[in-house]
Amino acid sequence: MRRAGALSDPMDTFPALREEQFRAIEEQALITPEHKTHAPRILLLYGSLRERSYSRFATQEAARLLRRFGAETRIFNPAGLPLPDDSPADHPKVAELRELALWSEGMVWCSPERHGAMTGVMKSQIDWIPLSMGGVRPTQGRTLAVMQVNGGSQSFNAVNQMRILGRWMRMVTIPNQSSVPKAFNEFDESGRMKPSPFYNRIVDVMEELIKFTLLVRDRADHLVDRYSERVETAAEVSKRVNQQRQ
Repeated sequence: MRRAGALSDPMDTFPALREEQFRAIEEQALITPEHKTHAPRILLLYGSLRERSYSRFATQEAARLLRRFGAETRIFNPAGLPLPDDSPADHPKVAELRELALWSEGMVWCSPERHGAMTGVMKSQIDWIPLSMGGVRPTQGRTLAVMQVNGGSQSFNAVNQMRILGRWMRMVTIPNQSSVPKAFNEFDESGRMKPSPFYNRIVDVMEELIKFTLLVRDRADHLVDRYSERVETAAEVSKRVNQQRQ
């Protein structure tokens, strides 16, 4: 393996590179990071306000499984959450959601598919979580599992959209996912999911989420440490110091 800084070509020069902000990859930080011992913290969001909400039922099943795998879970109730930009960020429901996002180390997003897309309820929750809050990024470096429920035949439109959003929010979205067709057939009167291959898939997804969360959370600081952000931060410090000298 060629190490950073080892030049073999006379054209391997970097006039545009800020050398003081360039760092070699710290393999040891990835191989043997400091190990966190607390239970993985998972926030679960669902995308329906219906009294008999199948996305909520699926989310509750996921939370039970996560706790069985040893996680600590919190489920956010979207009832009362205002539309994005329709209220200030100190609205109680917005503040609750953002605090939970900061608390979490991984997330589960579960939405019904409506008109071939995730619901507005689901999108509003995601839109209220900013990329940055006072220098802290509430989603960057977190893991994410995506699920959807359908009123008709199986579809993957909502989970595909949520994958795009997860990438935009700089989250590590796990490969596995769940899509439950004809969800009205998959839950009993009490809202518990019946035994089926669709339930088995949710078990698979939660098992994978815990594995990825345990791998990623110890390494998250190193994984999301970026050259471009170090340059920007250095530039901001330099600007502030120069202003003080004027």
